[in-house]
This record gives sequence, C-alpha cells and structure tokens, in this order.
Amino acid sequence: MKHIMRIILLGVIFVLIAMAWDGFFILREGQQAVITEFGKPVGQPVTDAGLHFKRPITQKVQYFEKRILIWDGDPNQIPTNDKTFIYIDNTARWRISNALTFLQAVGTEARAQSLLDDIINGTVRDLVNKNNLIEIIRSSDWKPDYMMSTVMSTTRTGDMTQPPKVGRDKISQLVLQAASSVTPKYGITLIDVMFKRVNYIGSVRKKVYARMISERKRIAAEKRSEGEGRKAEILGKVDRELKEITSKAKREATEIRGKADAEATRIYGQAYAKDPDFYAFQKSLESYKNIIGNNTSLILSTNSDLFEYLESLEK
Repeated sequence: MKHIMRIILLGVIFVLIAMAWDGFFILREGQQAVITEFGKPVGQPVTDAGLHFKRPITQKVQYFEKRILIWDGDPNQIPTNDKTFIYIDNTARWRISNALTFLQAVGTEARAQSLLDDIINGTVRDLVNKNNLIEIIRSSDWKPDYMMSTVMSTTRTGDMTQPPKVGRDKISQLVLQAASSVTPKYGITLIDVMFKRVNYIGSVRKKVYARMISERKRIAAEKRSEGEGRKAEILGKVDRELKEITSKAKREATEIRGKADAEATRIYGQAYAKDPDFYAFQKSLESYKNIIGNNTSLILSTNSDLFEYLESLEK
C-alpha cells in the first residue's frame, strides 16, 4: 500500500512539475498565439497579453505578430498601356488579423511575404498595364508648371502636360481594394499599398535627361536674352533721363547767366550814367590788366584809346 501511495505521490509531483514547467505561457504585448495539440489548432487565438494556461507536453503555442508589418516588393519592369517600360517599387503595410486562419492557410511570416509578393505584384502589374504613363507618375491633384510642361510636352508618350484622369494615389487605392479582397482568406488584412518609386528604364531615362538638359539650356538662353533686353531698356531709360537732366541744367544755367549778364549790364549802365569818365577810366584799367603781362610789349599809335591814359600818367 505504501508503495502504491508513493507511486501516486510521485505521479502527482511529476504532473505538478510538468504543469509548472510547460503548463503556462506568457503572451507579450504586440503578440497573439494559437494553441495546437498534436499539430492541430485548439480553440480560438489568444490575443490578450499576460499569463495563460495550456495543457503541458501535449499542447504547443504558435506565436504571431499582432503589430503592423511592412512588405517591400522587388522593383519590377512593367509596360504601361502606352507601351512605356518603367520600374515600379511598391511597399505595403499589413497585419495578421486572424491568427488561426493565418496558421492554417499560410503558416509563417516568411511565406506570407512570398504570398503578398504574388498578390500585390500581380495586382500592380494589371493596373499599370491598363493605364498610361501619366497616370502612374502623376498624383490626382497634379498641376503643370512651366518647366515640366516644356520638358515633357514632346515625349513620344503623348502630351504630358495634361492633368491625369486617375492619378498615382487613386491607382494605389485600386491596388489596395483589389489585393485586400483576396488576403482575408489567409488571415491577413492589408492596410495600405503605396508606390515607393517609379522610374524609367535606362534607355528611356537617358533620353529624358538629355531632353531636360537641352530644354534647360534653351530656357537659360531665353532668360539671358530677356535679361539683355531688359538691360538695354534700363540703360536707354537712364541715358534718356541723364540727357533730360543735363539739358535742363544747361538751360537753367544759361537762364541764370543771362539774368546775371543783364543785371551786370544794368549796373554798368547805372555806373556809366553817374560818371562816364570814371567808368571809361575803370574799363581801361581792366583792359590794361588783361592785355599787359610781365613780358608784354605794346606798339600803340598816338591816337589809341589805350595810349590816352598812359600818356596822361607821364604828364
């Protein structure tokens, strides 16, 4: 009897140890779990963080992310509806919305990434094939500016200066709608899909760059020509204003000199009227001062007006 009790006691201790060792699991924030028994799911997924119980040894726990995950696709070369080959690089955000369905249909996150490659890349390829290049590279609210309109107006893909009918952002929404209608059966919810990068293939890109360089050179020459014209206009205006100012100044100077000469003549007249002899004498002295210098020799006749006062000085 004691032997049986000892065996039972050992069994109970073993069960307690097993329960303590493998009967509980901790679910962290941002995680969810599915309990499996011999490889088959048991019950509903566990989504609340904390300490949880499971049957020891026979049951296992499969952990999955509950947070938003990032999908990055590989750049693909895709032709548009107007037969232009472009490289498109997409990205998306997704999460595991039903861990049980995800475990049964997909299994692992690595396989989910591969599955999203097929779903999203296929949807993007279909929509790019159905739309022209302008719809892929322009957003729905795009408006043309001068530089872009002149550079792109002559591309072989048509008039690139017109606003798009759909636009890249709305095409992204169409991709999301089409792809998200497929993913729920895999326990996956797509949150958004975006065009991360759109670029021309190498041969087209070189032609576009050459056209852009040529157009910018043409615009630079046009701006320089406009600058030279503006410069000539400003210089002509300055020269005209300078001539007007100089002419006005000369006219005012002539008027002032005329008034001064008239006033001087008036004063001379008044002085002459008061004493003609003194006036004549004063004017003669001024003439001597202007005519006679340090090395001046004069030959005068006896009846010269200048000689009159010189002769009177000798007397």
